[in-house]
Amino acid sequence: MTNKVSKWVFWLVLVVILAAYPKLFGLYYTNLFVTFAIFALFSVSFNLLLGYTGLLSFGHAMFFGAGGYGTALALKHIEGLALLPAVLIGLLSAAALALILCPLVVRVSGTAFSMLHLAFGELMHVLALKLRNITGGEDGIGGFPIPPVSIPGIVSIDIRQPENFYYFAVVCLGISLLIIWFFTKTPFGQIQIGVRDNAKRIDYLGFKVPQTKAVVYVVSAAFAGVAGSMYALFQNLISSAALNVLTSFAPITITMIGGVGSFFGPIVGSGIFQVIEELTSRYTEQVELVIGLILILVIMFAPMGFMGAISLLKQTWFPSRTARVALKGAS
Repeated sequence: MTNKVSKWVFWLVLVVILAAYPKLFGLYYTNLFVTFAIFALFSVSFNLLLGYTGLLSFGHAMFFGAGGYGTALALKHIEGLALLPAVLIGLLSAAALALILCPLVVRVSGTAFSMLHLAFGELMHVLALKLRNITGGEDGIGGFPIPPVSIPGIVSIDIRQPENFYYFAVVCLGISLLIIWFFTKTPFGQIQIGVRDNAKRIDYLGFKVPQTKAVVYVVSAAFAGVAGSMYALFQNLISSAALNVLTSFAPITITMIGGVGSFFGPIVGSGIFQVIEELTSRYTEQVELVIGLILILVIMFAPMGFMGAISLLKQTWFPSRTARVALKGAS
């Protein structure tokens, strides 16, 4: 079987499994999968900054929260608003916040970039707590109307049903991941990797580094906003907890466990994160402690995460033909 046919078979099997998932695994694991998918997208958007551009943010939750609040406020205050425009408003809310911040943050890197985002993240968290009339304070915004997915005159699907929401979430999150995938494969995606590896060389080549960072920053924030929007719809609630520092550290942990710099690393990491959380919570309430210990072990013994370890094993056990030729040539 050729490599191309194998890929088509893989994607076909994946689509069939995703279509049958609610019937096969029931309501509980369906909801667990939706949570996994939301945090997978959130982490992939974060990895655009860290893995592809070399920018470590301690405040990515502010875009996640902006997306959630944008969608929740729109559905609460705009009567008759359809579902997809509400998700789009969540995306635009996060992108608008990124546009406001990027003239400042794209001119710094390293520790300054990380600390600035920690400060902005905390500022947004405090604003969400203080602006109670708008955000609902600690209680957040809950119980807002969730319209059906509808094509006028053809079909109307109530996504308040968990199974229907699962299919809606899989389609929205899947499309978002595909767009990010194509984004990383464009020539611009290669430039952002160049910015990560050697920003000065990219500058000498004539590319504008701050503007490049700004585009990546806004795209990353926009898709974090989509994840936040889906989270708000899934819970029918968004609160200040979505903006706190623990939410910001979730994609960092997931990306480190799955593999920094690998597109599929955060997706795998989100799956591992969910499995660890699910298994650990059956025996202890100290889930964060266990995840923290695992993160320490990953940083010490597998700094490139799960995908990096798999890549290393492949190189050891199944050396590529190119490597064999190179070894022969060297000998």
